[in-house]
Amino acid sequence: MDTDQLTSPTRPECDLSIVVPLFNEEESLPELMSWIARVLDGRSYEVVFVDDGSNDGSWEVVTRLKEEYGDRVVGLSFARNQGKSAALHTGFRVVRGKVVITMDADLQDSPDEVPELERRIVEEGFDLISGWKKKRYDPITKTLPTKLYNWATRRVSGIHLHDFNCGLKAYRREVVQAVEVNGEMHRYIPVLAKQAGFQRIGEQVVQHRARKYGTTKFGLERFVNGFLDLLTIAFIGRFGHKPMHLFGVLGTLMFIAGFGLFAGIGGYKLWALSEGVVARNIADISAFYIALVFMMMGLQLFLTGFVAELVTRNAPGRNVYLLKDRV
Repeated sequence: MDTDQLTSPTRPECDLSIVVPLFNEEESLPELMSWIARVLDGRSYEVVFVDDGSNDGSWEVVTRLKEEYGDRVVGLSFARNQGKSAALHTGFRVVRGKVVITMDADLQDSPDEVPELERRIVEEGFDLISGWKKKRYDPITKTLPTKLYNWATRRVSGIHLHDFNCGLKAYRREVVQAVEVNGEMHRYIPVLAKQAGFQRIGEQVVQHRARKYGTTKFGLERFVNGFLDLLTIAFIGRFGHKPMHLFGVLGTLMFIAGFGLFAGIGGYKLWALSEGVVARNIADISAFYIALVFMMMGLQLFLTGFVAELVTRNAPGRNVYLLKDRV
């Protein structure tokens, strides 16, 4: 289904959109939707279920919920598993709520938290509120790497949140429309939001409930991927629009170091010849090859920066900036 069809004028704006990415969660979906409907009774809202290529009966459950709840439910289904970031990205493209909430489909996030998250966005003026599962019902093999990951993310991003990976978050709609979530970047939406110019980022302690149905869909590999993504987002945030400032500087320094070492070796050889002093052949000196490697690596880094600069200068959206105000 084309996302443009879902954002057409026939779908009026509402107060609240809840985006729920899911993968093989058929047992929990009816209970989750019933819970959300009970909490938001009388409110203007929608729940966007994004089925990430489930191979159980999840999509059939979503279609039944659509029949039961009508326009309250929007269902999107991927042809194959694309990952949580892709699911969130797609959901963000179709939301029509002034405030957007994300939550997991496994019932570990409580819909009872939604009204307070929405209030803080609307009344306190935050751009983003991230949930903090202060008390977790997870084994130490999961909680310990999570603490390390959150510490590293705080250090790199400068955003002082305790739980970056919490799926329960609230946003102003402008935030989710400004960020592009791809790869495995769903963990770093607060960082992406800050880089886009949204500085009002807060945190709220939320309840973490034990899983009621099914099993976790994430393994230990997510922590490795998480740290790799952190390096990527740190690089993009600082040098995404000016790669020459990194590759060019490193390349120039390496070339100068290599050339300086080569000049020293060559200068000594010339002096030895002029003075009649016996000196080793340049090709027999290991430092000569180190100098060559440094110069070649420096040249390659410089050219990499040059090519990256050409790519970024011609990339779509390069000169799109967030406006704070307009009169």
